[in-house]
Amino acid sequence: MRIDDRVWAELLLLGLIWGGSFVALSVALREMGPLTSAAWRTGLGAAGLWLAAAATRAPLPRSARFWGACLVMGLLNNALPFSLFAWAQQSIESGLTSILNAMTAVFGGLVAGLLLKDERLTARRLVGAGLGVAGVATIMGAEALAELDLRSLAQLAALAATLSYAVASVWARVALGGASPSTAAAGMCTGGFLMMAPLALWREGPPTLAMSAEVWAALLYYGLPATAGAYLLYYRILARAGAANTMLVTLIIPPFGIVLGWALLDERLEPRAYAGLALIALGLAAIDGRPWASLRRALGIDRGPGRRSL
Repeated sequence: MRIDDRVWAELLLLGLIWGGSFVALSVALREMGPLTSAAWRTGLGAAGLWLAAAATRAPLPRSARFWGACLVMGLLNNALPFSLFAWAQQSIESGLTSILNAMTAVFGGLVAGLLLKDERLTARRLVGAGLGVAGVATIMGAEALAELDLRSLAQLAALAATLSYAVASVWARVALGGASPSTAAAGMCTGGFLMMAPLALWREGPPTLAMSAEVWAALLYYGLPATAGAYLLYYRILARAGAANTMLVTLIIPPFGIVLGWALLDERLEPRAYAGLALIALGLAAIDGRPWASLRRALGIDRGPGRRSL
């Protein structure tokens, strides 16, 4: 599918919204624990999405299969990654978390190739995954790989969150393909909230409403525009531009996350973080394939009928 100017504008908006979510999370964590932040996000996100589903009169599935699939999706796409990212951001910068988040697309290509029959695990996907791993190794540095500390464990937790997102994308395709996007997203966030609320109460105690205005603003942004609004925009782009084009948002998020982290939180990232992002971007380009095809066309390279692409 072609990316027109409107889709590009929506991709940039989605990248800005999700880039800002990492900054909002850092602010929210000043006055709450990571599990509580994840419970707030899933709860507010579910409320916003159910309002959107009601406004559009989206059909509400009543089957046990749908709600079971929503619980699994809520675990894989909300409860686990939201909690892991929140725990990680207690020790690493929001901009760095947004860079590591770009591995979602790399892991997504690899997991889809392993689990879906129509998504073959080609040499190109393996090269892309290898470049992504090299990017992560560059970001973390040799010393972190040799001796684990809290900072390197936080980066590994962020990577585990992206792997969870990747598995969730396959699960959504297998189990939630027939539901409307707003209903599926609302059910997913509801499932995530039903898991996170009791866990947060158990581990971190009852949430307090006596928070600063700054934290409230961050929390509301994190739960409504960056969750409910972002999911609706994501599915809109997906319908107009297709999955491969929508995946480009994972490379749009880090620049916004880095700039916002610098402007609002005075964060500074090491040069190797940017080098790692470049390698991850190359990995995503290898998995997607289109940049290489465009380069071959620009160079006038004809593969010929007897040659197979990777």
